[in-house]
Amino acid sequence: MNIFNKIYSGLINRYDGRRLRSINPFVKIIPYIMPKRSDAHVFSKVVIETDPINSYIREKQQEGLRLTYLHLFIAVFVRVIAQRPQLNRFIMNNRIFARNKIWISLAIKRSLRDDGEETTVKFDFTGRENIYEAAEIVDRVIKENRSVDADNETDKLAGIIMSLPNFMVKMLMGIIRQGDRWGILPGVLIDASPFHTSLFFTYLKSIKLDYVYHHIYDFGNTGLFISLGKEKKMPIVKGDDVEIKRVCELGCALDERICDGLYFANSIKLARKYLANPYLLEEGLEEIVEDVI
Repeated sequence: MNIFNKIYSGLINRYDGRRLRSINPFVKIIPYIMPKRSDAHVFSKVVIETDPINSYIREKQQEGLRLTYLHLFIAVFVRVIAQRPQLNRFIMNNRIFARNKIWISLAIKRSLRDDGEETTVKFDFTGRENIYEAAEIVDRVIKENRSVDADNETDKLAGIIMSLPNFMVKMLMGIIRQGDRWGILPGVLIDASPFHTSLFFTYLKSIKLDYVYHHIYDFGNTGLFISLGKEKKMPIVKGDDVEIKRVCELGCALDERICDGLYFANSIKLARKYLANPYLLEEGLEEIVEDVI
């Protein structure tokens, strides 16, 4: 297969996704009107009551199972994306693709010091996992990457690129961007890139910081960036009464070209359902909802 055939094939099906054709023309034209993710940023704050989460985690600890907010929220994200496939779309070269897998990227510090090294990890899910299977994947990947002398594929790739002179780095990154637009970027690069992901998650609760609205990167193809802030007390309106509840807040940044506001709002409702009753995650998902062709 010559380079032109590869480019043509990449415009239809890529290593990480397939092009969606049978969608509304108005939806198709939006990426031409807003060609960059920075054009299409939408921000939303979601307040989550934490009493059901804390109760569930305590119960599991008493059973000898270690579950954390990180495990629970990632399990919820995976489940919601599996059931709401438009969240797993991405835009490349003004075209709309459905992602082949569910990937979650996460930045971690190898030590909690100002000079502690930071790296990124990328979790690979099928969408069928129950909360215990999701937690096992999260723990295994973090353990493999947390030691100070660990080098994952992302670190190795960055090290190779940044060993080059400045002009060559710029040239190489330009080639990578163009290969990505044409759909011919090698799978090994996409697997190593935390920016080619269904959702980029930042776990600010672990360092006792509040949520932020994080930008979505123009490099790569993620359409969702969510940050989880620290737990705190907040007045919540319940009917005609105001109650003080323990909550945490999610700062969500969405590429509005992948789904409309109603679809995103209903996806948030589904996430709230799982967070209010985490027991629903203890069974694996039997049937994954497929996106349109």
